[in-house]
Amino acid sequence: MEKPVILAVDDEPSVLAAITRDLRRHYSSDYDVQRAGSGAEALELLGEFKLSNRAVALFLADQRMPEMTGVAFLARAMAEFPDAKRVLLTAYADTDAAIRAINEVKLDHYLMKPWHPPEELLYPVLDDLLDDWRAGYQPVFEGVRIIGHRWSADGHRVREFLARNLIPYRWLDVETDPEAEKLRELAGAAAEPLPLVLLADGTAMSRPTVPALAERIGLHTHAVSDTYDLIVVGTGPAGLASAVYGASEGMRTLLIEREAPGGQAGTSSRIENYLGFPVGLSGADLARRGVAQARRFGAEILTPMEAVALDTQDGYHILTLSDGNRVAAQALIVATGVSYRLLDVPGAERLSGAGLFYGAAQTEALGVKGQDVFVVGAGNSAGQAALHLARYASSVTLLVRGKSLEESMSKYLIERIEEADNIAVRTGAAIAELHGEESLEAISIKDAGGEVERVPARAVFVFIGASPRTDWLRDKLQLDAQGYILSGPDLEREPNRKPNGWDAERDPFWLETSVPGVFVAGDVRRQSTKRIASAVGEGAMAVTFVHQHLKGPAMPQRPAAPTEK
Repeated sequence: MEKPVILAVDDEPSVLAAITRDLRRHYSSDYDVQRAGSGAEALELLGEFKLSNRAVALFLADQRMPEMTGVAFLARAMAEFPDAKRVLLTAYADTDAAIRAINEVKLDHYLMKPWHPPEELLYPVLDDLLDDWRAGYQPVFEGVRIIGHRWSADGHRVREFLARNLIPYRWLDVETDPEAEKLRELAGAAAEPLPLVLLADGTAMSRPTVPALAERIGLHTHAVSDTYDLIVVGTGPAGLASAVYGASEGMRTLLIEREAPGGQAGTSSRIENYLGFPVGLSGADLARRGVAQARRFGAEILTPMEAVALDTQDGYHILTLSDGNRVAAQALIVATGVSYRLLDVPGAERLSGAGLFYGAAQTEALGVKGQDVFVVGAGNSAGQAALHLARYASSVTLLVRGKSLEESMSKYLIERIEEADNIAVRTGAAIAELHGEESLEAISIKDAGGEVERVPARAVFVFIGASPRTDWLRDKLQLDAQGYILSGPDLEREPNRKPNGWDAERDPFWLETSVPGVFVAGDVRRQSTKRIASAVGEGAMAVTFVHQHLKGPAMPQRPAAPTEK
C-alpha cells in the first residue's frame, strides 16, 4: 500500500528545498513527501494522484507565488481532495490574506516564514493536523477501476474476467458517477471508446482485449519453459486437482486456462453439497483455494491462454497455444470441462452481455438490485443462481421448460426456492425472443400451449445445459457424437481389441484416451458424473495413471522445439 502524500508547493527553489528537507526528515516513514515549484505544476501532480487513486493527507503552499497564489491553488486542490489538510506559508505582510483564507478555502492553519526551529514551529502544528486527518482516513481502493456503461457487453466482459480471476476492481458507471467523466478527462481519454480501464499505476486502457489486460495486471501469460513433465489443460476442479497432485509429487506441472480458474464451477454463487464444507462455499472461493494450493506446490498457471492444437511426436505431446507458442510434455491431462450452451432465439446474440448473461451472475448481482429478473433453466446451477440473485433483486422468476423442478434439481435447492418469498417458478415456459437495441428491455415467453406473452425485463440469466469445447481435438482423440472424450473401456476398438490408433503394447488405463499418455478428467469425459467431488477425484486419479505411464519404457529425448508461429 502506497503512503499518503504530503505536497509542498513554493516557487522559490531554496525555500522549497528547505521545507521538503524538513518534512522528509520527520514524516518520510509514514508519508510520501512530494514537491512542486508552482501552482500549475502542483495541479498536474494532483491529476496523477487522482489517476493512480492515491490519498493526499496535507497541502503546504506558499501564498506569494506568481500566476497562482497559495490560496488560489488550495481552492483548486480542495475540489479534488476535499479531506486533505490545508496549510498556508506566509510572510508577516500576508497575515490578512491568510485569515481570509480560513473562510475561503477552509484553511486549517497558516505558518509564518521562517519556521525554524521546525521542532517548535513546524512539526507540532503538522503533527496535530495529520493526527486529525488519520482519525477520519479511509484507505483508498488500490485496484483496477473500470469506467463504462451499465449495459455494455464489453464492460461486462472485462468485469467478468477480473472477477473470475479474483482481481479487485471498482466499477464507475459513466451515466451515474460524477467521478467517471473527470477521470476520463484526467487520463486524456475523454473521446476514447468505453470501457476505460485505469490501472493501479494510473495508466489507462481503452476497450482492452482480455489478453492485453491480463498481461498489464500481472497475470502469468507466457510459459517459463517449453517442456514439462505434465501439462493440464483446464483449471476447473478436475484440472486443479490434477495440478495439486502432480506438482506435489515432484512433476514439473503447467496448467493452461482459456478464461479463469475454477471452470464452470468457479461461476457458482454457492456450492452446498461438497464434502467438508457444511455451510457451503462459493465457486470463486473454491477456485481461489485450489489455485493457491497448486501454486504452493510449484505448479505454473497460464491464463488467459487457450490450447488450439495437439500433436504427438516420439512420445511427447506438443500443444500449440493461442499466442502461437508451443509447449510439450510426456503426459497430458485434458480437463477442459464444458461451457454453457447459448440461447438460440432472436435478439440473444445482440444482447449477450447487455442484459443477457450466461453463468451464475456473480458479476451482475449487485447491478440488479430492486429489479425483476429471470433465470432460465432447471438444474442445480439455475437454482443456485436464483437464490443468489434473490438476495438483491426485487423478484426472480425461474423459467422451466419441463413440468417440474424435481426432474433435474436437487431436493435441498427446491426446498429453499419454495421458501423464498421473491422467487417464482414458471413451468412449461421458454423464452421465444429478447427485445431491446442497446440493452435488454423485454422478453417474450412462450408457454406449453404456444401462447406468447411479452413482459418487461432488464436481466436474464441462462443455464440451459452445457457442451464440451473439444473441436481442437476432433482429429486427434476419439470423441463421441456430442464431442465428449472417450477413454479406457469406452474406446472404439479394432478386431484385435486394440483401440483405433493405439500404438502402445499395453492396454489403455481407465482415464487414458486413444493416444497413449493423454488422459481425460472431469466433465469433458464421456458419461462422467457431473459433480465437483467426482471431478476432483478423477483429476487425482488421472495423476496416478500418469505415473504408471511414465514408468513404462524410457522416453526418447524430446525432439527439437517446433518453430513458433
